[in-house]
Amino acid sequence: MTDTAQTAAAPQSIPPEIDRWNWGAFLLNWIWGIGNGTPIALLTLVPIVGFIMMFVLGAKGSRWAWRNKRWDSVEHFKRVQRKWAIAGLILWIAGIALFAASFLGGFAVLKHSEAYQMGVAQLQSSPLATNAFGTPVSAGNPSGSISTENASGKAALTFPVSGPKASGTAFVEAIKKDGVWSLTRLTFKLDGSDSVIDIISGAHDSST
Repeated sequence: MTDTAQTAAAPQSIPPEIDRWNWGAFLLNWIWGIGNGTPIALLTLVPIVGFIMMFVLGAKGSRWAWRNKRWDSVEHFKRVQRKWAIAGLILWIAGIALFAASFLGGFAVLKHSEAYQMGVAQLQSSPLATNAFGTPVSAGNPSGSISTENASGKAALTFPVSGPKASGTAFVEAIKKDGVWSLTRLTFKLDGSDSVIDIISGAHDSST
């Protein structure tokens, strides 16, 4: 087949130069399907099946698009599919960047929260903690949750702790009342030990 009109081409006739992986179909799946007359791409909206369908579209999308739409030439087809691929790549990069920013932003919010800062400060000044970990006591990135509403709130955080003598995990719970945060729980557990040490009460719980 030459790079002329496809009108007389048999449905089975697929130019070998376009019979290859289609990145636009893979990256944009159902959106690409609507734009390329390939409604089967809507199967990507079906849970589980959709994930498999992404790869099917990547492998067979060019064949389906060539058969389902009228193209001026092979070059026209390749030019349009290249634009779809570029658009898909841009959209995926933007999505990954947005996800990464949200993920790192969540870490930043927890790490700069008053609950975390108070927990770390009290942990570093506690004789129980400094005796167990050695000095200086270092605190890692926290995970958990913080919720606030007006002047009230609560936090439940976990973060790694380390020092010259040992490492472990700290657990912080705090409440915010009338705009002021206060710790309600501050415990830690050394790696390899089941004993939980309560800094606020000074108690040891070896059954936890």
